[in-house]
Amino acid sequence: MADDYDLIGASEFIKDRLYFATLRSKPKSTANTHYFSTDEEFVYENFYADFGPLNLAMLYRYCCKLSKKLKSFTLTRKRIVHYTSFDQRKRANAAVLIGAYAVIYLKKTPEEAYRALISGSNASYLPFRDASFGNCTYNLTVLDSLQGIRKALQHGFLNFEAFDVNEYEHYERVENGDLNWIVPGKLLAFSGPHPKSKIENGYPLHAPEAYFPYFRKHNVTTIVRLNKKIYESKRFTDAGFDHYDLFFVDGSTPGDVITRRFLHICESTDGAVAVHCKAGLGRTGTLIGCYLMKHYRFTAAEAIAWIRVCRPGSIIGPQQHYLEEKQASLWTHGDIHRSKQRQYEDRSVPHLISSIDNLSISTSIFKSHSLDRMENDYTENDLGMTQGDKLRALKGRRQPRSATAGAIRLEDMKMHTRSPSQPLSRVKPTATVQGSISPLKSSKVPPPSSVSVSASAKRIGRSSSSSTNLKSSLVAFFPLCDYPML
Repeated sequence: MADDYDLIGASEFIKDRLYFATLRSKPKSTANTHYFSTDEEFVYENFYADFGPLNLAMLYRYCCKLSKKLKSFTLTRKRIVHYTSFDQRKRANAAVLIGAYAVIYLKKTPEEAYRALISGSNASYLPFRDASFGNCTYNLTVLDSLQGIRKALQHGFLNFEAFDVNEYEHYERVENGDLNWIVPGKLLAFSGPHPKSKIENGYPLHAPEAYFPYFRKHNVTTIVRLNKKIYESKRFTDAGFDHYDLFFVDGSTPGDVITRRFLHICESTDGAVAVHCKAGLGRTGTLIGCYLMKHYRFTAAEAIAWIRVCRPGSIIGPQQHYLEEKQASLWTHGDIHRSKQRQYEDRSVPHLISSIDNLSISTSIFKSHSLDRMENDYTENDLGMTQGDKLRALKGRRQPRSATAGAIRLEDMKMHTRSPSQPLSRVKPTATVQGSISPLKSSKVPPPSSVSVSASAKRIGRSSSSSTNLKSSLVAFFPLCDYPML
């Protein structure tokens, strides 16, 4: 039978029920078998030669789609086959989707899911690469991606029952703030603010004030800037936020002092920390990766994979190798940190000390003026058009996806320009443009009793000088589909 022929060498995820296959031509569903593909539905938006993995919203939508098929009455007695083409890039992305589904819902280990993917006649998968322009020097495998997703699942960073896909797709757009949570409730990555909200060369720029309402609603208390000073930090501090400058050159790796200071800031901040460089990808992802390795024992590859699923294009060129080199030492520092934390908790000491033995710093030293001299020695102005400029420009040219509910179109941004003090908000359509814009619903925050943040994140982020509590992880919690009881 044609059915049996197409399934020869296919990966089996649920016996006699769910399969993954690579096929040269589009098959027709039969009385016994239902075929579907997502190659054209979920498409990665590349910067240069990067091609995946697909972002968190696409993974969520895929899981909803497959869950619905598995629970469908009309497909009850059919074998369900997710098929992909021999396009190696699409094939790798499809493999991560079904592999991640197996990890999240079928409770398989990443290794079990990957063994299924390479079983039978299946060839190996093309590894993912970074978003730099040039030769690839670091391979991120399908297995690495599954392991990163599994680690995030274990620590509560990934929770699709509490994930608002529309919120994610709205705020990841450059016109709506270009921000993504990496550690929900603790670490947010975003593109660098500008002195004035405007559109420059087609790229929407946002003033610091545009972020205030969102940051306050989600308990972001601290901003860390890694690029040269474009806006005055006073605009954040006058509004009640803490602001730190930890400059290092675009496309480069941080020195040990920068890394230690960043980790200390995160550890001594009770609320969430919003981190940005120019595009919020390279330097930002690198330091957040250090935090994941130290506090959650992510491997470098797991950290890179998870951060890219949350915020595609993150961690570039030598920054990938830097995380590999720092993995062992960060794990050691993390073990020391947790050991000391337990000792102090046992003694009922209210504050949390830094895990770095030789680091003794007054918080005021880190404030926005702390690295003026270093930045003046080597500023990004000396480099002309930097990597961050190029990546941000490429992202700004992307057209809103039809699947993205509520994305504000660029021409609508031009029609409804806001002053530097106006927040990132949804523009209400006028009578003349009604139907051309899909206004986003306002962010909703559940009552404090319903907000959950992982216990480990709560333990890590405490400060004796702060009276606020860690309140929120992501934003509105409205699952869009049911999940299989498998």
